[in-house]
Amino acid sequence: MNYRHGFHAGNFADVVKHAILARALVALTRKDAPFRYIDTHAGAGRYDLSGERAQRSPEWRDGVARLLGAPPPPSDIAQLLKPYLDAIGPDVADHRPAAYPGSPAIAQRLARAQDVIALNEKHPDERRALEQALGKDRRLRIGALDGYVALGAQTPPKERRGLALIDPPFEKPGEHGRVDAALRIALGKWPQGTYIVWRPIKDREEDAAFLSGLKELGRPNVANFEHDVGRAPPPAPALRRAGIVIVNPPHRVFEEIEALLMYLTPLLARGDGAGFKSGWLTQPT
Repeated sequence: MNYRHGFHAGNFADVVKHAILARALVALTRKDAPFRYIDTHAGAGRYDLSGERAQRSPEWRDGVARLLGAPPPPSDIAQLLKPYLDAIGPDVADHRPAAYPGSPAIAQRLARAQDVIALNEKHPDERRALEQALGKDRRLRIGALDGYVALGAQTPPKERRGLALIDPPFEKPGEHGRVDAALRIALGKWPQGTYIVWRPIKDREEDAAFLSGLKELGRPNVANFEHDVGRAPPPAPALRRAGIVIVNPPHRVFEEIEALLMYLTPLLARGDGAGFKSGWLTQPT
């Protein structure tokens, strides 16, 4: 494995992805019944933005630093962002968190005592960092399987309610196909679960084919969100577009995401062409 998220932690894609994840987790807490959070590619849990990796590729400066350095947003947006910002924590200097929270740390912050956090990280170094970052927590289950195998093995959860985040590094060819195959298996076993799939958008034709495949699943309630920070002069990072598909978004989350994207898109814009889109791949029920 060559990919290390520490080089990209806190970038524009993380800000959007993690703000959305936080809203979905908050929605699940509105019912008393326990839920399970499944993370197929958990990573290191927290990331030191003052460390060597983040300094070599300081993408966080155009991501979380912009958010933390912005004037206070309107009250409705502030309320939507609060769970994500609470997970970042108050220990911030020069708009840089002491340790940027990955998705496992956000889930740990927002899950309740009765919920289960099932994390999977195949790479041993990242897994050790994950265990150290999250500490002892009886809600945690940390495994070492291939992320796609783990998703199939962990569905359906005994809680019957929950959310699975599928957030692979997309460093190898064929990753879109692996996501599609794993999602098909999981949906066959746990059709009522919420699934959040993040992907970079580097090739429009490849992305369109991926979305077409998701439509062919024949499942209702599949939403798609895309955001583009625009064209920036070198040495800007190569990635400018990313997308999130949500199968079975919890109640009100679609509208919350649209509101967040309306606020975050101009805040995170790097140049011409910045924008976002939202819509349903298949009809909601």
